[in-house]
Amino acid sequence: MNQPTAPVWAPQHLRLGIRAAGVALWSWNVESDRLTMDAVGYALWNVPKDLEVAFEDLSRHIHPADRDRVRAAFNATRGILGPYEIDFRILVEDEVRWISARGRGDDEGIIGNVMYGVFLDVTGRKQAEEAHELLAGEMSHRVKNLIAIAGALTSMSSRAPGTKEEMASELTSRLAALGRAHDLVRPVPGQTENAALLADLMSILLNPYDDLGAFSGRIRVAAPRIGIGEGAATDLALVIHELATNSLKYGALSCASGLLDLTCTVVEDEVIMVWTEHGGPAVTPPNDALGFGSRLLDLIVTRKLRGSIDYQWNPEGLIATVRLRTERLLA
Repeated sequence: MNQPTAPVWAPQHLRLGIRAAGVALWSWNVESDRLTMDAVGYALWNVPKDLEVAFEDLSRHIHPADRDRVRAAFNATRGILGPYEIDFRILVEDEVRWISARGRGDDEGIIGNVMYGVFLDVTGRKQAEEAHELLAGEMSHRVKNLIAIAGALTSMSSRAPGTKEEMASELTSRLAALGRAHDLVRPVPGQTENAALLADLMSILLNPYDDLGAFSGRIRVAAPRIGIGEGAATDLALVIHELATNSLKYGALSCASGLLDLTCTVVEDEVIMVWTEHGGPAVTPPNDALGFGSRLLDLIVTRKLRGSIDYQWNPEGLIATVRLRTERLLA
Protein backbone atom coordinates (compact mmCIF):
# COMPACT_ATOMS: atom_id res chain seq x y z
CA MET A 1 0.00 0.00 0.00
CA ASN A 2 1.42 3.33 -1.03
CA GLN A 3 1.98 5.82 1.77
CA PRO A 4 0.51 9.31 1.14
CA THR A 5 3.17 11.81 0.21
CA ALA A 6 3.51 15.01 2.15
CA PRO A 7 2.42 18.10 0.20
CA VAL A 8 5.13 20.26 -1.28
CA TRP A 9 4.69 23.86 -0.18
CA ALA A 10 6.06 26.15 -2.83
CA PRO A 11 6.75 29.78 -1.83
CA GLN A 12 3.85 31.01 -3.94
CA HIS A 13 1.50 28.65 -2.07
CA LEU A 14 2.64 30.05 1.27
CA ARG A 15 2.15 33.60 0.01
CA LEU A 16 -1.41 32.75 -1.09
CA GLY A 17 -2.19 31.25 2.30
CA ILE A 18 -0.77 34.25 4.16
CA ARG A 19 -2.70 36.66 1.97
CA ALA A 20 -5.93 34.70 2.47
CA ALA A 21 -5.47 34.91 6.24
CA GLY A 22 -4.99 38.69 6.11
CA VAL A 23 -1.52 38.40 7.65
CA ALA A 24 0.93 41.27 7.09
CA LEU A 25 4.63 40.38 7.15
CA TRP A 26 7.33 42.63 8.53
CA SER A 27 11.09 42.52 9.03
CA TRP A 28 13.13 44.63 11.45
CA ASN A 29 16.84 45.36 11.10
CA VAL A 30 17.98 45.58 14.71
CA GLU A 31 21.05 47.67 13.80
CA SER A 32 19.54 50.25 11.45
CA ASP A 33 16.11 50.15 13.19
CA ARG A 34 14.45 49.96 9.78
CA LEU A 35 11.17 48.12 9.17
CA THR A 36 10.07 46.63 5.88
CA MET A 37 6.59 45.26 5.25
CA ASP A 38 4.73 43.48 2.49
CA ALA A 39 1.89 45.11 0.54
CA VAL A 40 -0.69 44.04 3.14
CA GLY A 41 1.32 45.69 5.90
CA TYR A 42 1.68 49.01 4.08
CA ALA A 43 -2.07 49.03 3.35
CA LEU A 44 -2.87 48.18 6.97
CA TRP A 45 -0.80 51.09 8.28
CA ASN A 46 -1.78 53.37 5.38
CA VAL A 47 1.82 54.29 4.55
CA PRO A 48 3.43 54.53 1.07
CA LYS A 49 4.04 51.09 -0.42
CA ASP A 50 7.53 49.60 -0.62
CA LEU A 51 9.01 52.30 1.63
CA GLU A 52 11.39 51.39 4.41
CA VAL A 53 10.25 52.94 7.66
CA ALA A 54 11.55 53.13 11.22
CA PHE A 55 9.46 52.41 14.26
CA GLU A 56 9.14 56.15 14.92
CA ASP A 57 7.58 56.58 11.49
CA LEU A 58 4.91 54.01 12.30
CA SER A 59 4.46 55.29 15.84
CA ARG A 60 2.87 58.46 14.47
CA HIS A 61 -0.06 56.28 13.41
CA ILE A 62 -0.42 54.60 16.82
CA HIS A 63 -3.23 55.82 19.06
CA PRO A 64 -1.75 58.34 21.57
CA ALA A 65 -3.09 56.28 24.50
CA ASP A 66 -1.14 53.20 23.30
CA ARG A 67 2.02 54.83 21.91
CA ASP A 68 4.29 54.69 24.97
CA ARG A 69 3.16 51.15 25.83
CA VAL A 70 3.90 49.91 22.31
CA ARG A 71 7.26 51.70 22.18
CA ALA A 72 8.35 50.11 25.46
CA ALA A 73 7.15 46.66 24.35
CA PHE A 74 8.85 46.97 20.95
CA ASN A 75 12.17 47.92 22.51
CA ALA A 76 11.91 45.00 24.94
CA THR A 77 11.26 42.32 22.31
CA ARG A 78 14.91 41.36 22.02
CA GLY A 79 14.94 40.43 25.69
CA ILE A 80 11.74 38.35 25.57
CA LEU A 81 12.19 34.59 25.57
CA GLY A 82 10.03 32.83 22.99
CA PRO A 83 6.97 34.23 21.21
CA TYR A 84 5.40 37.57 22.08
CA GLU A 85 2.17 39.31 21.12
CA ILE A 86 0.88 42.84 21.74
CA ASP A 87 -2.43 44.41 20.69
CA PHE A 88 -2.76 48.15 20.09
CA ARG A 89 -4.78 50.74 18.20
CA ILE A 90 -3.75 52.78 15.18
CA LEU A 91 -5.45 55.77 13.58
CA VAL A 92 -6.08 55.66 9.83
CA GLU A 93 -7.68 59.01 8.99
CA ASP A 94 -10.91 58.94 11.06
CA GLU A 95 -10.86 55.16 11.53
CA VAL A 96 -9.53 53.30 14.57
CA ARG A 97 -7.99 49.90 13.82
CA TRP A 98 -6.74 47.28 16.22
CA ILE A 99 -3.47 45.54 15.30
CA SER A 100 -1.88 42.47 16.87
CA ALA A 101 1.92 42.39 16.44
CA ARG A 102 3.48 38.96 16.85
CA GLY A 103 7.01 37.59 16.65
CA ARG A 104 9.72 35.79 18.59
CA GLY A 105 12.07 37.54 20.98
CA ASP A 106 15.57 37.00 22.34
CA ASP A 107 16.93 37.16 18.76
CA GLU A 108 15.40 33.75 18.06
CA GLY A 109 15.43 33.15 14.32
CA ILE A 110 17.42 36.32 13.62
CA ILE A 111 19.14 36.27 10.24
CA GLY A 112 21.73 38.87 9.34
CA ASN A 113 20.59 41.18 12.16
CA VAL A 114 17.03 41.05 10.82
CA MET A 115 14.08 39.79 12.88
CA TYR A 116 10.72 38.80 11.41
CA GLY A 117 7.11 38.88 12.54
CA VAL A 118 3.52 39.55 11.50
CA PHE A 119 0.79 42.13 11.94
CA LEU A 120 -2.85 41.02 12.13
CA ASP A 121 -5.89 43.27 11.81
CA VAL A 122 -7.97 42.25 14.86
CA THR A 123 -10.39 45.19 14.72
CA GLY A 124 -13.45 42.94 14.35
CA ARG A 125 -12.50 40.81 17.35
CA LYS A 126 -11.82 43.84 19.55
CA GLN A 127 -15.10 45.49 18.57
CA ALA A 128 -16.95 42.28 19.41
CA GLU A 129 -15.21 42.13 22.81
CA GLU A 130 -16.12 45.76 23.53
CA ALA A 131 -19.73 45.10 22.51
CA HIS A 132 -19.92 42.07 24.82
CA GLU A 133 -18.46 44.08 27.74
CA LEU A 134 -20.93 46.90 27.11
CA LEU A 135 -23.84 44.47 26.93
CA ALA A 136 -22.80 42.76 30.17
CA GLY A 137 -22.48 46.13 31.91
CA GLU A 138 -25.78 47.33 30.47
CA MET A 139 -27.64 44.20 31.60
CA SER A 140 -26.21 44.44 35.12
CA HIS A 141 -27.08 48.13 35.25
CA ARG A 142 -30.60 47.45 33.98
CA VAL A 143 -31.32 44.71 36.50
CA LYS A 144 -30.30 47.02 39.36
CA ASN A 145 -32.44 49.80 37.92
CA LEU A 146 -35.49 47.55 37.53
CA ILE A 147 -35.25 46.51 41.18
CA ALA A 148 -35.06 50.16 42.22
CA ILE A 149 -37.95 51.07 39.90
CA ALA A 150 -40.15 48.29 41.29
CA GLY A 151 -39.55 49.59 44.81
CA ALA A 152 -40.28 53.18 43.78
CA LEU A 153 -43.47 52.21 41.92
CA THR A 154 -44.63 50.33 45.02
CA SER A 155 -44.05 53.47 47.08
CA MET A 156 -45.96 55.59 44.55
CA SER A 157 -48.91 53.20 44.56
CA SER A 158 -49.04 53.21 48.35
CA ARG A 159 -49.65 56.98 48.37
CA ALA A 160 -53.05 56.63 46.69
CA PRO A 161 -56.06 56.27 49.03
CA GLY A 162 -57.95 52.99 48.88
CA THR A 163 -57.84 49.40 49.99
CA LYS A 164 -54.89 47.07 49.76
CA GLU A 165 -56.65 45.33 46.88
CA GLU A 166 -56.83 48.62 44.98
CA MET A 167 -53.18 49.29 45.73
CA ALA A 168 -52.24 45.81 44.46
CA SER A 169 -54.27 46.39 41.28
CA GLU A 170 -52.63 49.76 40.69
CA LEU A 171 -49.15 48.35 41.27
CA THR A 172 -49.87 45.46 38.90
CA SER A 173 -50.96 47.96 36.23
CA ARG A 174 -47.77 49.95 36.70
CA LEU A 175 -45.55 46.90 36.44
CA ALA A 176 -47.41 45.73 33.33
CA ALA A 177 -46.90 49.17 31.76
CA LEU A 178 -43.23 48.98 32.71
CA GLY A 179 -43.04 45.63 30.93
CA ARG A 180 -44.56 47.13 27.76
CA ALA A 181 -42.14 50.02 27.93
CA HIS A 182 -39.24 47.65 28.46
CA ASP A 183 -40.19 45.79 25.26
CA LEU A 184 -39.50 48.98 23.32
CA VAL A 185 -35.92 48.95 24.55
CA ARG A 186 -35.40 45.69 22.69
CA PRO A 187 -37.94 45.64 19.81
CA VAL A 188 -39.02 42.35 18.27
CA PRO A 189 -37.13 41.62 15.02
CA GLY A 190 -39.19 42.00 11.88
CA GLN A 191 -41.07 45.12 12.90
CA THR A 192 -42.16 47.58 10.23
CA GLU A 193 -39.77 50.22 8.97
CA ASN A 194 -41.20 52.82 11.33
CA ALA A 195 -41.24 51.15 14.76
CA ALA A 196 -43.35 53.87 16.40
CA LEU A 197 -44.36 57.48 16.39
CA LEU A 198 -42.09 59.62 18.53
CA ALA A 199 -44.91 60.94 20.75
CA ASP A 200 -46.32 57.43 21.27
CA LEU A 201 -42.90 56.08 22.17
CA MET A 202 -42.40 58.77 24.82
CA SER A 203 -45.89 58.31 26.30
CA ILE A 204 -45.60 54.52 26.56
CA LEU A 205 -42.16 54.71 28.15
CA LEU A 206 -43.22 57.28 30.75
CA ASN A 207 -46.67 55.89 31.52
CA PRO A 208 -45.49 53.59 34.37
CA TYR A 209 -44.08 56.59 36.27
CA ASP A 210 -47.19 58.77 36.20
CA ASP A 211 -49.60 58.81 39.12
CA LEU A 212 -53.08 57.44 38.53
CA GLY A 213 -56.56 58.68 39.31
CA ALA A 214 -56.81 62.08 40.95
CA PHE A 215 -53.05 62.47 41.01
CA SER A 216 -52.49 61.85 37.29
CA GLY A 217 -50.96 64.38 34.93
CA ARG A 218 -47.58 64.96 36.61
CA ILE A 219 -45.87 63.87 33.37
CA ARG A 220 -46.63 65.92 30.24
CA VAL A 221 -45.43 64.93 26.79
CA ALA A 222 -45.56 67.07 23.64
CA ALA A 223 -44.01 65.96 20.36
CA PRO A 224 -44.74 66.20 16.63
CA ARG A 225 -45.96 63.18 14.66
CA ILE A 226 -42.62 61.81 13.50
CA GLY A 227 -42.12 58.17 12.60
CA ILE A 228 -38.87 56.64 13.81
CA GLY A 229 -37.04 53.54 12.68
CA GLU A 230 -36.53 50.38 14.71
CA GLY A 231 -32.88 51.07 15.50
CA ALA A 232 -33.53 54.66 16.56
CA ALA A 233 -36.53 53.56 18.65
CA THR A 234 -34.33 51.16 20.60
CA ASP A 235 -31.67 53.78 21.24
CA LEU A 236 -34.16 56.54 22.09
CA ALA A 237 -36.04 54.19 24.42
CA LEU A 238 -32.81 53.55 26.32
CA VAL A 239 -32.21 57.30 26.65
CA ILE A 240 -35.71 58.04 27.98
CA HIS A 241 -35.67 54.96 30.21
CA GLU A 242 -32.34 56.04 31.76
CA LEU A 243 -33.50 59.63 32.36
CA ALA A 244 -36.76 58.39 33.91
CA THR A 245 -34.94 55.92 36.16
CA ASN A 246 -32.59 58.63 37.44
CA SER A 247 -35.55 60.96 38.05
CA LEU A 248 -37.39 58.23 39.95
CA LYS A 249 -34.32 57.65 42.13
CA TYR A 250 -33.12 61.21 42.71
CA GLY A 251 -35.23 63.77 40.84
CA ALA A 252 -38.75 65.06 40.36
CA LEU A 253 -40.39 61.65 40.03
CA SER A 254 -39.04 60.59 43.42
CA CYS A 255 -41.66 62.64 45.30
CA ALA A 256 -45.39 63.31 44.99
CA SER A 257 -44.96 67.02 44.19
CA GLY A 258 -42.53 66.55 41.30
CA LEU A 259 -43.46 67.29 37.69
CA LEU A 260 -41.87 66.33 34.38
CA ASP A 261 -42.26 68.01 31.00
CA LEU A 262 -40.86 66.28 27.90
CA THR A 263 -41.14 68.34 24.74
CA CYS A 264 -39.82 67.80 21.23
CA THR A 265 -39.53 70.32 18.43
CA VAL A 266 -38.19 70.10 14.90
CA VAL A 267 -35.91 72.92 13.79
CA GLU A 268 -34.86 72.51 10.15
CA ASP A 269 -33.15 69.09 10.03
CA GLU A 270 -32.77 68.69 13.80
CA VAL A 271 -35.02 67.23 16.51
CA ILE A 272 -34.58 68.90 19.90
CA MET A 273 -35.86 66.97 22.92
CA VAL A 274 -36.00 68.90 26.22
CA TRP A 275 -36.46 66.99 29.50
CA THR A 276 -37.49 69.43 32.26
CA GLU A 277 -38.02 68.46 35.92
CA HIS A 278 -39.42 70.73 38.62
CA GLY A 279 -41.10 70.49 41.99
CA GLY A 280 -38.79 67.74 43.21
CA PRO A 281 -35.90 67.72 45.68
CA ALA A 282 -33.04 70.18 45.30
CA VAL A 283 -30.67 69.13 42.53
CA THR A 284 -26.90 69.16 42.76
CA PRO A 285 -24.50 68.39 39.88
CA PRO A 286 -22.89 64.93 40.03
CA ASN A 287 -19.20 64.54 40.74
CA ASP A 288 -16.67 63.96 37.95
CA ALA A 289 -16.84 60.17 38.33
CA LEU A 290 -19.81 59.41 36.06
CA GLY A 291 -21.68 56.18 36.68
CA PHE A 292 -22.41 53.53 34.08
CA GLY A 293 -25.82 55.01 33.31
CA SER A 294 -24.37 58.43 32.47
CA ARG A 295 -21.68 56.86 30.32
CA LEU A 296 -24.29 54.72 28.57
CA LEU A 297 -26.37 57.82 27.81
CA ASP A 298 -23.37 59.60 26.35
CA LEU A 299 -22.44 56.55 24.27
CA ILE A 300 -25.94 56.19 22.80
CA VAL A 301 -26.54 59.87 22.06
CA THR A 302 -23.12 60.90 20.78
CA ARG A 303 -21.74 57.75 19.18
CA LYS A 304 -24.80 55.80 18.03
CA LEU A 305 -27.27 58.59 17.28
CA ARG A 306 -24.50 61.11 16.41
CA GLY A 307 -26.19 63.79 18.47
CA SER A 308 -25.47 65.71 21.66
CA ILE A 309 -26.82 65.85 25.21
CA ASP A 310 -26.48 68.83 27.53
CA TYR A 311 -27.35 68.97 31.23
CA GLN A 312 -28.39 72.00 33.28
CA TRP A 313 -28.31 71.10 36.96
CA ASN A 314 -30.65 73.83 38.21
CA PRO A 315 -31.47 73.61 41.95
CA GLU A 316 -35.20 73.44 41.12
CA GLY A 317 -34.75 70.54 38.71
CA LEU A 318 -32.71 68.98 35.94
CA ILE A 319 -33.02 70.18 32.35
CA ALA A 320 -31.54 67.79 29.79
CA THR A 321 -31.45 68.81 26.13
CA VAL A 322 -30.91 66.13 23.49
CA ARG A 323 -30.23 67.21 19.89
CA LEU A 324 -30.52 64.67 17.10
CA ARG A 325 -30.39 64.79 13.33
CA THR A 326 -33.82 64.00 11.89
CA GLU A 327 -32.29 61.53 9.43
CA ARG A 328 -30.82 59.52 12.31
CA LEU A 329 -34.32 58.87 13.71
CA LEU A 330 -35.26 57.03 10.53
CA ALA A 331 -32.40 54.52 10.85
